[in-house]
Amino acid sequence: MALRVGIVGVGGIAHCHGRAAREAPEAELAAICDVSEESLDRFGETFGVSCRHTDLERMLREEEIDILSVCTWGDSHADIAVRAARTGRVRAILCEKPISSTAAECEAMIEATREHGVLLAEAFKFRHHPCHLRAKELIEAGEIGQVKLIRNTFTAAVDPGNLRPDYNWRFNRDKRGGATYDLGCYCIHHARFIAGSEPYLVHARGHYGQRSRVPESVLAQFEFPGEISAQCAFSFRFHSSQEFEVFGTDGYMRMDMAWNNEDHPVALEIRKNDGEERTIRFAPVFQFTEQLRHVCDCLESGRPHRIPPENSLGNMRVIDAVHASIDAGHPVVLNTA
Repeated sequence: MALRVGIVGVGGIAHCHGRAAREAPEAELAAICDVSEESLDRFGETFGVSCRHTDLERMLREEEIDILSVCTWGDSHADIAVRAARTGRVRAILCEKPISSTAAECEAMIEATREHGVLLAEAFKFRHHPCHLRAKELIEAGEIGQVKLIRNTFTAAVDPGNLRPDYNWRFNRDKRGGATYDLGCYCIHHARFIAGSEPYLVHARGHYGQRSRVPESVLAQFEFPGEISAQCAFSFRFHSSQEFEVFGTDGYMRMDMAWNNEDHPVALEIRKNDGEERTIRFAPVFQFTEQLRHVCDCLESGRPHRIPPENSLGNMRVIDAVHASIDAGHPVVLNTA
């Protein structure tokens, strides 16, 4: 029997979650919730969903929901997840990235879901792409020796005239907009994923928009145990780039289109100190479907999720530190105990 998915917040990203529920054989889209009836009707017609609600608790009370996908703006993630967990009416909550606005909010989410036996997972879609999984396997197998430097980017050249709060939540301080929340969360999570540990030092420099009042462009460096450094660039202000590079003592690997590559083939490039060069190619996938299928598998098998809540908490602590470093103008030391 297919697991029933409910979506709260039917804006842009929800369409990807809707498609995932339609494509994953283990799932079905059962109900949707949003404050806008017009948006609900439009989304419901697109995906053939008749159960439409403007009240979350009512939806969870009246519908049988196994997985709740939280697709609202980031400033409401924690409130929705805590409320949903406390109803005792869901088995899993898949929350769009970043999982919350602060580490403190994430801690509240973890406490509520743990108390009510709910699986909490952050929606970093790239963690389910075969290319990223293979890259991690090769690194752990020593393919490029000991990792020493990680570099990644997530940038986009947004029309300067659109960098204003009324245009998009990404440029709205009150809605938790900013390059760190929207783009940097990928880079930070990836660096931690590859390093396999938490950074002990964060040094970030950022440029705030005059109208948006959010960090529109950020350069950040992280220091990890084992003499591993990460350099990340995330910005709304310059040419689009979505790539990662990992430098090891014995070699190097690189991937382009690392984050948003839906329905496109990708490749992992590997170069070794001994002169060997090879490229591993991967067929197109829809990452949101792989992501949902993983949640379904965790519920059915009892296996742990690839991104445990504690990992998401670590990501939020680093995001908090990035903002603190930008504002203070100096590095921030993190307690990684």
